[in-house]
Amino acid sequence: MLPCRRLIELGDLSLTLPTAAALLAALLASRSWRMAFCWSVLFASCVLLVGASKIAFMGWGAGWPAACFKALSGHAAGVTAVFPMLFFLLLHHQGRRAGWFGLALGLVLGAVVAWWLVQLHEHSAMEAVAGWLAGALVNLGALRLAGVPPPLQPLPSAAAFLAVFLTGSWLMQWAPVGYWMILAARFLSGNRHLFSLGYL
Repeated sequence: MLPCRRLIELGDLSLTLPTAAALLAALLASRSWRMAFCWSVLFASCVLLVGASKIAFMGWGAGWPAACFKALSGHAAGVTAVFPMLFFLLLHHQGRRAGWFGLALGLVLGAVVAWWLVQLHEHSAMEAVAGWLAGALVNLGALRLAGVPPPLQPLPSAAAFLAVFLTGSWLMQWAPVGYWMILAARFLSGNRHLFSLGYL
């Protein structure tokens, strides 16, 4: 498999959802209540926004044809919502500058994934940029609302992260999210024949 394909797989829900749940567990284990609440609410809102945009297009053809926009890129949003906070928390104990560097690194990673999605014709530029912005707002919004959290407590956070990540990854094997969105689009729109996103 091409390296760029491997890179794009970082945005799969089978990876981003368990990682997000594990990050929340690590924050709770370190008693970073405010950050845990703000980040998880914003992340959930991002996931719902991406899902709603896909369902709206499949069910009703909602989109912006002039900009080749069908729905937000879930892969771009997922990478950019999860990895900046992951890198921030991993490096934050080395100092505030290291934490901000980790955040920036995650945002750049999300931008690279968005760029490759366009190059491989998986998404239009508008869809990829919109997904990247949605993911970036999760982290920037959480830090703005909750402030910079204290460094994680290593042992409790690591144990919570690993336990939740492994459990979540196992459960995601039986979660056909794309199929569920198709069912939701059919149910909500009443249309049996849906508009094609081209990548579900």
